[in-house]
Amino acid sequence: MAGLLLMNTCEAQVLTLKQAIDTALEHYPTLKAKANYVRSAQASVEEARREYWPDVSLSGQQDYGTVNGQNGPLYSFEGLTAASSGPVLPGQNNTAAFGSLYLANVNWNFFTFGRYKERVRAEGKILAQDTSDLYQERFEEEVRVAGAYLNLLAAQQLIHTEQSNLERAQAVQTVVLARVKGQLNPGVDSSQANAEVSSARIALTNAVEFEQERANDLAQLLGVPAREFSLDTQFLADIPKTMATPAGIKPEDHPLLTFFRSRILASEEQAKYLKTTAWPVFSVFGVTQGRGSGFNYDFGPNDPYGYTHNYGQGVGIQRTNYLIGVGVFWDLTTPFRVHEQVAAQHFISLGLGEEYELIDQQLSAQRVLAETRIANALSNYREAPIQVQAARDAYIQKSVQYKNGLANIVDLTQTLFVLNRAETDRDIANNNVWQALLFKAAATGDWDLFINAF
Repeated sequence: MAGLLLMNTCEAQVLTLKQAIDTALEHYPTLKAKANYVRSAQASVEEARREYWPDVSLSGQQDYGTVNGQNGPLYSFEGLTAASSGPVLPGQNNTAAFGSLYLANVNWNFFTFGRYKERVRAEGKILAQDTSDLYQERFEEEVRVAGAYLNLLAAQQLIHTEQSNLERAQAVQTVVLARVKGQLNPGVDSSQANAEVSSARIALTNAVEFEQERANDLAQLLGVPAREFSLDTQFLADIPKTMATPAGIKPEDHPLLTFFRSRILASEEQAKYLKTTAWPVFSVFGVTQGRGSGFNYDFGPNDPYGYTHNYGQGVGIQRTNYLIGVGVFWDLTTPFRVHEQVAAQHFISLGLGEEYELIDQQLSAQRVLAETRIANALSNYREAPIQVQAARDAYIQKSVQYKNGLANIVDLTQTLFVLNRAETDRDIANNNVWQALLFKAAATGDWDLFINAF
């Protein structure tokens, strides 16, 4: 629905900045990916909570085979052995019958020195990290879209400026050609005028290409196919009413700093969890067993025929056992390994702390630069109309003088160039004020400072 709305907006209506930002937040693939990472972290937290639940397992098997026994030692290496049980016979016996084994087992690690609680906390910190990562990515996407929107606006305004410059150059060309044909000016003036028209056409073509590139950048950020955009230019008629940072905005609340701080907290919590893995695990367990066999209790050398091939008798439950107990397991070498794991995690925390300090320093420098950019943009904004008016007056004066033979073509084309440059500076002066405010919002982490200025 949002994509269809954007298509209709782009083709028939003006695409406002807020609409562009809302579309980007809904469609940008990176945001979708990080939203899924948050969902994954939420599931991991829930899985960590359920890790404390006891293990409950059921097992059943029905077999057919022989039961030859033999005295001797045995070690079940990696579980690769058979569990046949029977009397020790003087030789190999190939008599076979059905047998069965049914088990129900409960095992609960009821005391682990806080291991499960720490794991839940560690997963919770990872969830907080992924959530802050999503939040700061949304913030950066808002800034990127706003910047691309303003860049495209500037590019579209430059097209109008270059179009006006081409029309002026063509008007001059018409005057020059008329005076040259009337032999009032030398023929070289027409060449100069033709060159200026060609230069203006090239500048217009370059402006169109630049606009297409900026439109492509915006389309990528919106997650839509590249197309022409009709943008809102009304807010450029004025500058923001206020550009002061509201009271209560703290530098440490910047989304990027919040994300890096969450990484540190997640690493520190992971170290706490690792420490708990060095301690023993106390467990309570219980087993219920049912077993059946097609061999009689007295099967052996004295009764070699004490068995049956009856399937029902072999797989039925003939004997039951139960077992309950409390156990403790502690690998005595684990603390030595965990010690190094905790040390490694500690150094990771220190590294993340240094990255946090670097980002903090960069943002502090950007906040200072933002104030300078705002001051410079406002100064240019005030000077731009004066420059345009002076350049226009000079152009009109030289144009009149040229028509009356009081100025040459070089003087006229020079004023034409100055007027074009002045109009270009004027077109981007307003835009640069908004760009400076956007830069300050990005540096302070206060998105409302920019978006509420509209």
